[in-house]
Amino acid sequence: MKVQTANDLRYYQFETLSQPDLVHGVFARHGGVSPRPFHSLNMAMSVGDSRENVVANRTRAFQALGRAPASVADLWQVHSAEVVVAETPRPEGRPSPKADALLTNRPELTLFLRFADCVPILLFDPKHHAVGIVHAGWRGTLQRIAAVTVEAMRARYGTQPHEVLAGIGPSIGPRRYEVGPEVVAATRAAFNGRSDELLPSFNGRTHLDLWAANALQLQQAGVEQIEVSDICTASSTHDFFSHRGEHGQTGRFGALIALR
Repeated sequence: MKVQTANDLRYYQFETLSQPDLVHGVFARHGGVSPRPFHSLNMAMSVGDSRENVVANRTRAFQALGRAPASVADLWQVHSAEVVVAETPRPEGRPSPKADALLTNRPELTLFLRFADCVPILLFDPKHHAVGIVHAGWRGTLQRIAAVTVEAMRARYGTQPHEVLAGIGPSIGPRRYEVGPEVVAATRAAFNGRSDELLPSFNGRTHLDLWAANALQLQQAGVEQIEVSDICTASSTHDFFSHRGEHGQTGRFGALIALR
């Protein structure tokens, strides 16, 4: 990924998704107005920060990418494998739909989700001019939400998976993501014969590699062009919010994607 700056904001862009008809960015935590422990570009209202701060932060992020805040389409993220197709912006005051993946082919919309260790996945179909964004925690990953989203793009827009450009963004890395027996069993059930490569051992303890798990399911769905950021949020709390790295007291960074 490459780093861009706008005023005091810093955001990351995938090389693969640097296309003339696409706008996207995964924002670091800098350049906002929120106080500790949400300092400073917190994008979520569910963590204890004030609504005024979050609105100001989101406005700064949207403007950094040349997008109107009123163009937002977003979700109430619930760690599911549900996909929503966005046709219009969400009016201010209307509740967001409950899901964890969002699609559109409308350039007047900006897709927007929030993260703090879970995996941001950005998808672009350049042939059918459609985009998607995915929030993949361990539950969504093991429900194969990335592959489900690609299938939803195929069903809705005629997307051919081999033409999709995919980016797997900053999120908790395998060395920092120790998991227990419940997650190990669920991973083995979800990935069958490929699970061992997704459950590395560090210091005698089992960890889950969310990057590899999501890349694998995208590959199995037929996606060939996948860029992985390899940026661990839990090891980079100077730059990103991390639920695990900051013991649950933190904000959420935003990821945006839109068609020009």
